[in-house]
Amino acid sequence: MEFESIIGLEIHVELDTESKMFCNCSTRFGEEPNTQTCPVCLGLPGSLPVPNKKAIEYVITSGLAIGCDISLYSQFHRKNYFYPDMPKNYQISQYDLPLCVDGHVDLDMEEYETTIGVTRIHLEEDTGKLIHVGGAGRIAGADYSLVDFNRAGVPLMEIVSEPDIRTPEEAKAYAQKLRSILISLGVSDCNMEEGSMRVDANISLRPAGQEEFGVKAELKNLNSFRSLQRALAYEIERQRRALESGEVIVQETRHWDESKNTTSTLRTKEYAHDYRYFPDPDLVPMEFEPEWIEELRAGLPELPDERRERFMRDFGLPAHDANLLAGTKALGDFFEEAIALYKGDTRVISNWMLGDLTYYLSAEGLEIDESPVTAAHLVEMVQLIDDGTISGKIAKEILPEMLKTGKMPKTIVEEKGLTQISGEDEIAKIVDDVIAQNPGVVQEYREGKDKVLGFLVGQVMKLSKGRANPQLANKLLKEKL
Repeated sequence: MEFESIIGLEIHVELDTESKMFCNCSTRFGEEPNTQTCPVCLGLPGSLPVPNKKAIEYVITSGLAIGCDISLYSQFHRKNYFYPDMPKNYQISQYDLPLCVDGHVDLDMEEYETTIGVTRIHLEEDTGKLIHVGGAGRIAGADYSLVDFNRAGVPLMEIVSEPDIRTPEEAKAYAQKLRSILISLGVSDCNMEEGSMRVDANISLRPAGQEEFGVKAELKNLNSFRSLQRALAYEIERQRRALESGEVIVQETRHWDESKNTTSTLRTKEYAHDYRYFPDPDLVPMEFEPEWIEELRAGLPELPDERRERFMRDFGLPAHDANLLAGTKALGDFFEEAIALYKGDTRVISNWMLGDLTYYLSAEGLEIDESPVTAAHLVEMVQLIDDGTISGKIAKEILPEMLKTGKMPKTIVEEKGLTQISGEDEIAKIVDDVIAQNPGVVQEYREGKDKVLGFLVGQVMKLSKGRANPQLANKLLKEKL
């Protein structure tokens, strides 16, 4: 039987404000446990919350960026449940009056385009963090748990998608696109390793053509885009096998185990939890002037899709390259800084960035904004190629050295004596040696097999340790042959 997967994502994003949602405690990451707390975020009796206006502004700005309708009337509710990392035993959140509704995110997949609806964006406070000691680091099997309330009360934006996602690849692309938009807006760093962006996925299967949804599983512990894609792929296959064998799928929350590449039952639930939402009596409803919303709309920066179109229009980049460069703010900023310094073909810069530079940074586990190779480094290297000082092959050799030492390319070339050989007499001697050493290949060329010339040029480059001017080597070989 053919099955169709139905996927929806709930993405939690910590907002990049200096203070927490309802108090003035710092939101700095990595401080000593329980040092960034006060009576408000610890829920002590008699303390009163005061909303963080900047956090509200960030949520509305995010909604505007993805085409949401902005609610001119909204309010905070109490979401009641018990968990040790939540000191008040309720979470200040939003229920039926969220700040943003009915948005969408457009995706350009490799072979098609699709649109993912966004049901709502609402604002709440984050919980604390539990650290399970002993066992596998999970609550099951732990000897004891520690709690750090530094994160409790940090402004948290939740973006809930429609169940429009059909494949793990679409889920990954949607989450990446949202991350790119939010970073461009400056509302969050979306650092998944530090928990600034967290993704939960709901996944169910149904027979192809059926309108009714199947029974869903909620996936937790998806701390990277790779984990998101792999967990969904595993869960689709698990549910497909279960349905084909006649098993009954139960609604449950499942834990993704990165080391085993499997999901496992965390908890089961037959019915939705009753959180007994009610308006928070300590917080008045919020009413917004339409003029203020329009001011925020007018202040939106250039978003990734707009940047991609500009890169294609102004710099002649192919759609694939423009999409990659505009998809990450830091990558796009690096490109723009480089082309401001370089007066040649901008596609040369993008080719180096998306090719060798990206490859080496990935191998070192570095992002472009952490790279020792700056835009000035890259442009100087390309200019050395343009003026004939070095060849492209030599450039590929010095790029790792630039990353390792942070030295400018011209300095490395001088220190290692890597300047390109462009003198005809010197290259002619190397060409003579190559011809003498490869009589069989020379004969093939003279019999009309032009493709072997590339082999001979390669031998010239090898003998010259990559320093010979390849165009001149090609010319002299042809003349002598």
